[in-house]
Amino acid sequence: MSDYVHLYAQHLQELQKRTREALEREGIDGLVIHSGQAKRKFLDDMDYAFSVNPQFKAWVPIIDNPNCWLIVNGVDKPKLIFYRPKDFWHKVPPEPNAFWTQYFDITLLTNARAVEKHLPFDKAKYAYIGEYLEVAQALGFELVNPDRVMHYLHYHRTFKTDYELACMREANKIAAAGHIAAKSAFEQGLSEFDIHLAYCCATRLGDNELPYGSIVALNENSAILHYTALEKEAPSQSRTFLIDAGAHFHGYAADITRTYTTQQGQFADLISAVDKITLDLIDMIKPGVDYVDIHLATHQKIAELLQYSGIVNLHAADILEKGITSTFFPHGVGHHLGLQVHDMGGLIDDDRGTPKPAPDAHPFLRNTRKIDARHVLTIEPGFYIIDSLLADLKATPDSKYINWDSIDALRPFGGIRIEDDVIVHADRNENMTRNLGI
Repeated sequence: MSDYVHLYAQHLQELQKRTREALEREGIDGLVIHSGQAKRKFLDDMDYAFSVNPQFKAWVPIIDNPNCWLIVNGVDKPKLIFYRPKDFWHKVPPEPNAFWTQYFDITLLTNARAVEKHLPFDKAKYAYIGEYLEVAQALGFELVNPDRVMHYLHYHRTFKTDYELACMREANKIAAAGHIAAKSAFEQGLSEFDIHLAYCCATRLGDNELPYGSIVALNENSAILHYTALEKEAPSQSRTFLIDAGAHFHGYAADITRTYTTQQGQFADLISAVDKITLDLIDMIKPGVDYVDIHLATHQKIAELLQYSGIVNLHAADILEKGITSTFFPHGVGHHLGLQVHDMGGLIDDDRGTPKPAPDAHPFLRNTRKIDARHVLTIEPGFYIIDSLLADLKATPDSKYINWDSIDALRPFGGIRIEDDVIVHADRNENMTRNLGI
């Protein structure tokens, strides 16, 4: 029996406990969690790809079925209303019959508009949890995504159960297979589009099944942080390859980035340096450490890299003090990972939702929490030759410290990012990504 199967019961017990505590704190009787519904494209008769409510898939590994509902109160056996319409246009999902079904009272729903008879009659003390506010209003819910309940659930979901950790290890295995195939496709000189197809083929995941749009970037495109254009023609020379791509398993995400080059020289040395920075930062992770300090340490290490590589003619301390590192490393060092790639709960200080925003100098940091055991974090330092940011730097007095000839030599190579997925244990870190040999 797979690890996640026999760990699922304990996972549900933890969700019941969290739900009970959130409800008791707010004096609410229960939660009605909506999986979501299809979204019709404007002026069309086709729908966008369905994306499930993460609060729903925390309970059940149903990620592809709209119009489903959960009724939970932290005490009684959860009730699942499973949508199974009569439909000859689309594939109808089979009746649930997996390892998790024994833990739910399951009702089949054939007409999405007839769900009200299966919901609590008196909704005054039940809260709707979901995206579709007009649906909640039409059904008579007065409590919709109550802030204090949501803050509580978001904060505590950063502490992963053993079931969730098992699922995330599986997601990393799937993604690792894709990364290996993509690297091979790059070495064969294929286009971005064809490399992406190789990734999808190896993971057995289509575009709509991936947790996010894969970043598959060759040469200068690797300096575009969220590049997803996928050129269909291979360049005359493939100098650089950056792939940021993940996978899902039972709704839990992996998020891995690697960078490669075909040439020896300064850019290859920079890749090795960023890879070492990634591992050094992971060694800093332990319960009680402030994640912001990991981010600030990244800037310190990037400043040292800029000094030692001769790209900036200043000591690292001065590079850092002048803020020059943000030109070459403009994003946050990582984030929580789980039900979502950028998982909720990273910017609050407690389960009452006290805000803990990113520092003014680092607005793109997605996690400011203190690190704790059972957190799952990404660490993803980067180094990029981004024309727009370099133009801004060139317009400042600090331009005189920059070795612009070195910048010009690096520009055709684009950028570098190395990203691992790490489980924080009380006494050690588990690097799920490196454990798979990539």
